[in-house]
Amino acid sequence: MEININCDLGEKSKFHSTENDPDLLNIVNSANIACGYHAGDETTMNKVIDISIKNDVSIGAHPSFKDPDNFGRKRMSLNSNEIRKLIFDQYEILQAVASKYSENVTHIKPHGALNNMACEDIDLATTIAKAINEISKDMIYLVPTGSKMEIAAKKLNMKIACEIFADRNYEDDGNLVSRSKPNALITDPDKAKTHVLQMVKNQSINCLSGKQIPCEIDSVCIHGDNKSSLATAKSIKENLIENKLILKPLNKMKKFS
Repeated sequence: MEININCDLGEKSKFHSTENDPDLLNIVNSANIACGYHAGDETTMNKVIDISIKNDVSIGAHPSFKDPDNFGRKRMSLNSNEIRKLIFDQYEILQAVASKYSENVTHIKPHGALNNMACEDIDLATTIAKAINEISKDMIYLVPTGSKMEIAAKKLNMKIACEIFADRNYEDDGNLVSRSKPNALITDPDKAKTHVLQMVKNQSINCLSGKQIPCEIDSVCIHGDNKSSLATAKSIKENLIENKLILKPLNKMKKFS
């Protein structure tokens, strides 16, 4: 069984350091790269792409609201044309950098509040999906499993990779436990690796209550902004390999070939 590990990278800002990025790029299979709207800049994009190529890590855009003051985590109300422009502009920014290395952006994963809102709102999810589909029908769309984003993308017959979060707990409705709650994060690497393996093997979300929700899982997201990120990433990768899972970049998975 194939599985992918992805991580949000290049998010240099007053909120987040990129010091772990090189080490994380030795562990993950796909990089979701900040395009300068919530974090990052041309220098960080260059660095992440350069290291990604050396490590056979696939390159993805991580578009967000244009809101560096809040790291893209503040909800905004934009019309469909404005949302479409956000997606196109940030894809084009990253693709311009990737082109210097003769590489292509092969997946897109929305960030922060934009992603959270689209998980809940089918109209917003459809607007984002249509924009990505317009960029390229070969673009892989990385979405939270069971979300409105998955539903919208399937209606357009897009290439969809469904992800779970390694270091986050889930509510009974399949949404992530809010970061405002004390039990939102899983910081113990041993707990995270068990959490992930169970979900991947069972193809279901493990809720904090013990409830399981059947779903599709193609990718595991590891956040790079927690103190235990590196230890968690290493533990999860080693455990997946020990349990005979085959790790692949998104664009090299059989599902998308």
